[in-house]
Amino acid sequence: MPVRIVVDERERRSRIPGLLRQAGAVTDFAHLKVGDYVISSETAIERKTIHDLLNSVYDGRLLVQCSELVQHYTKPVIIIEGNILNLSDGAGAAVEDILDDNERIYLINETLAKVALDFRIPIINTPYAEYTSQLLVTMVNRALEGGANKGPLLKRIKKTNPVQIQQLSILSSLPGVGDKLAVRMLERFLTPRRALTASAAELARLPGFGTARALKVRKILDSHDYKSVEPAQRSLLDAES
Repeated sequence: MPVRIVVDERERRSRIPGLLRQAGAVTDFAHLKVGDYVISSETAIERKTIHDLLNSVYDGRLLVQCSELVQHYTKPVIIIEGNILNLSDGAGAAVEDILDDNERIYLINETLAKVALDFRIPIINTPYAEYTSQLLVTMVNRALEGGANKGPLLKRIKKTNPVQIQQLSILSSLPGVGDKLAVRMLERFLTPRRALTASAAELARLPGFGTARALKVRKILDSHDYKSVEPAQRSLLDAES
């Protein structure tokens, strides 16, 4: 049975589709609403070059994409292509001009920790395009062996309101607040502003929130001890303002 992979149209300009065809895979192009590659009904893959990764971390796009991946696929994967140490020789992207090496690495690591721990999406690093294409073929073969390739690869996906995704991303970034509690906060308070100004007692009444978590959230939101911020973090805050 031939390996079949659905490829997003935006990936057409990359080397990956050609390399997949060289490896014997059948590639079908489509305007994917979620992910860059779909290899089974369970798995969509978001591919980032190292430079695109930094920009998508900085503008919050990566977290939005992760929210969409876990909403529609049970086994999503993030592939990062390239070496994080090569950011300093970059292509002059705006974010790379703003941040120094330590700040870039700190920002990327912080976001990838959230991807792995909060969204529970596996992150695989490949050195370059050839390895990425080999990995994709291997993953399809694995899915075939496990019987996960039954049914159509493409799903009918209604794109989530991007504003709502950004709102949930803001709330889920609070200490101890993951995706589920963020949804409950937005359902209860309707806007992030109301949720962020809610009292500890109001937060504690949310199912699964509890008093200890509510007090911790209020402490973080109400604290103004700016001097305790680490130099790298302070630079990031200054760059964002």
